[in-house]
Amino acid sequence: MLEAAGLDCERSGRTLFRDLSFGVAPGALVRIAGPNGSGKTSLLRILCGLLAPTQGEVRWRGTPIRRLAEEYSRELVYLGHASALKDDLTPYENLDIGCRLAGLQAPREALAEALSGFAVPDLPVRKLSQGQRRRAALARLLLSERVPLWLLDEPFAALDAAAASHTEQVIGRHLKAGGSVVYTTHQPAALDSSARVIELAVN
Repeated sequence: MLEAAGLDCERSGRTLFRDLSFGVAPGALVRIAGPNGSGKTSLLRILCGLLAPTQGEVRWRGTPIRRLAEEYSRELVYLGHASALKDDLTPYENLDIGCRLAGLQAPREALAEALSGFAVPDLPVRKLSQGQRRRAALARLLLSERVPLWLLDEPFAALDAAAASHTEQVIGRHLKAGGSVVYTTHQPAALDSSARVIELAVN
């Protein structure tokens, strides 16, 4: 289980949120909501360990994540708002490198099938549209079904209706298998009705 315990976050001298606590159980879906500038991305970065909270701590299965370090990073997938793909590489090469860095052993066929599942063309990333870049990043999820925690920042951004529906199905299967998902979104999604909502405000 993921636990946020008394989290404060200050950025550039401004308090984004204070004393924020919640838990994410296996099989749970949590949506982080709020206007721009309320700290949604900062919260996800704190949950995955890329940003330290001003106060409080994040625990994974009862242990503070700062003590787990790489052990925790192997238990999660974090997809940021930016696709974080290398422009001069193909989607396949980007996905292969991303999986290796995460310690995932994915055979060539699995990499190709994941990209095909999201209809990603075999072109250098610099030639892809924003929607195609997003789908290339999301293909990582199809190779991470055994990774228990998914933290997704705007997973539906730049997707057409078909790609958004496919993404919802992938997330739904992960939840049904006992995985946990925390996500942000500005686009209405069918998943929203079943999500617990953590509402952030601009202070």
